[in-house]
Amino acid sequence: MTRSSSKENPLMWNHEELVVRRGRRSGVTTMVAIHSRVLGPAVGGCRMKAYSSLDAAVDDVLRLSRAMTDKCAVAGVPFGGGKSVIALEAGAVLTPEQRRDVLLDHADLIASLGGSYLAGPDVGTGPADMLVLREGTPHAFCLPESHGGTGSSSGPTAVGVHAAMTAAAGAVFGSTDLARRRVVIAGFGSVGTILAASLSKAGARVVVSDVDESRRRAADDQCLEWVDPDVALSTAADIVVPAAVGGVLDADSVARLDTTLVIGPANNQLADDSVAADLAARGITWVPDHVASAGGIVYTLGREFEGLSHDAAIERVRTIGATVTQILAAAAGAGTTPLHEAAALAARRLVG
Repeated sequence: MTRSSSKENPLMWNHEELVVRRGRRSGVTTMVAIHSRVLGPAVGGCRMKAYSSLDAAVDDVLRLSRAMTDKCAVAGVPFGGGKSVIALEAGAVLTPEQRRDVLLDHADLIASLGGSYLAGPDVGTGPADMLVLREGTPHAFCLPESHGGTGSSSGPTAVGVHAAMTAAAGAVFGSTDLARRRVVIAGFGSVGTILAASLSKAGARVVVSDVDESRRRAADDQCLEWVDPDVALSTAADIVVPAAVGGVLDADSVARLDTTLVIGPANNQLADDSVAADLAARGITWVPDHVASAGGIVYTLGREFEGLSHDAAIERVRTIGATVTQILAAAAGAGTTPLHEAAALAARRLVG
């Protein structure tokens, strides 16, 4: 086992722990970052993807775990922030047997932390993978519903984003009605697909894009307009929804935005925190991703740790809208950014 030093990555200065281990079965490097356990055990998804380098994987897990602390604090759930990464080499393709070995190696790492980190699905993993983790550790959630878990969190995440968007529309446009609003969703994956359907039902004019061209057929089936992913963020819209990878909002992309409101489920949308000021300078309201995307974690923790019913957990997810209203009102009143106010709310809850 190796532990990364804070001298190797400045993000480590604000983390409680980073554990990096090479799997004894698979030889694949996996890692867990725990940013904070002030509010309770750290919780966060397990991401499996290819990275250009080990440093890139470490940087990703540190940024994601920090965001989970704020997500949990702002959402008011009694858990801290963590994240885990299974770092594949570029171009790696796992056989089913190799994937199972990797997951069992990762389960060993999670088990060694003694319950201080709880894993759920993230990019590259799903409920079936959580079932494999459970073979080596009890500290995994979102198992398939057939095995007593809550399954995919994509639906609740989309519900939370929709609630956040409705509240933000009220603050930005003076009406929570999304009918006839042009909404561009950049990323037509599991959450984007569900969100597009709910927005269409609400009367919005939905435009979608995805780097996976095969998703275009699904868009056609839903009678949705399609745009090339290279121009999705710069397409004229009332609302732009980053729903794929992080880091898409930087000085250059913000300069090309043709919208008034940006809100979506993609994690770590800003290339760095200074971009929040760039958005504000252009008169664009950006709702922090860790606020808008909290529906999945709120729902899952409510169901699996508090025993809430589905309906009760969904109603709790919808309270994200009230949080967005609070944050945007505070930012408007103080002349700050929504990111600043979300961070201030998280800080107040972290100190009790």
